[in-house]
Amino acid sequence: MSEEITGRLLDAALNHVAFDGWSETTFRAAAGDAGIDPVVARGLYPRGAVDMAIAFHRRGDEAMSARLKEIDQSEMRFRDRVALAVRSRIEAVDDREAVRRGTALFALPMYAADGAKLIWGTADRIWTELGDSSRDFNWYTKRATLSAVYSSTVLYWLGDDSLENHATWEFLDRRIEDVMRFEETKAKVRGTPVLGKILAAGPEKMLGRLRAPKSPRHGLPGGWTAPR
Repeated sequence: MSEEITGRLLDAALNHVAFDGWSETTFRAAAGDAGIDPVVARGLYPRGAVDMAIAFHRRGDEAMSARLKEIDQSEMRFRDRVALAVRSRIEAVDDREAVRRGTALFALPMYAADGAKLIWGTADRIWTELGDSSRDFNWYTKRATLSAVYSSTVLYWLGDDSLENHATWEFLDRRIEDVMRFEETKAKVRGTPVLGKILAAGPEKMLGRLRAPKSPRHGLPGGWTAPR
């Protein structure tokens, strides 16, 4: 029942976000439009419209996951699967103005941590859908890199007025190509006799002790294996 009510409130809020942003005004208007007692609405969204903006973002993540499960990706190159996931996440949102307002909200210092957590969560969801099984420091680097690709592509998309967002998808392809070149460079460095040994004995040895979180509710960013 609570999920049904939170959904109704969020849907009602979207009718006001374009005019009032993710604000207290929007929150109160949503409660009134949905016919929900303000006290109940506050219990479901303690920080009001801020929590609504978070719920809106996570709704997009869910829609992306559902879409990816419906697409046969068995014959696709891995880089194309990544591009498909990012594009699916962006296309999962019909209300561009709500995204624009959310971007402005999470750019504020007091909510910047929330915004960063949401972007990281989206990147993590994409890698999970792509079948990533890494548990070492690569778990972090993959999500950090994809977070940068996704967030920069969203910002480009917000200002894109090309037909069917063609310019945005070209921008996305360029960003993924940059990442692929970087990964190829890293592989070449590891393969060199001198630099490869330096990395293996220094930074990579240290980073190799990092471990991914045991679960989303673990409460810590990850783990560390003590040196022996």
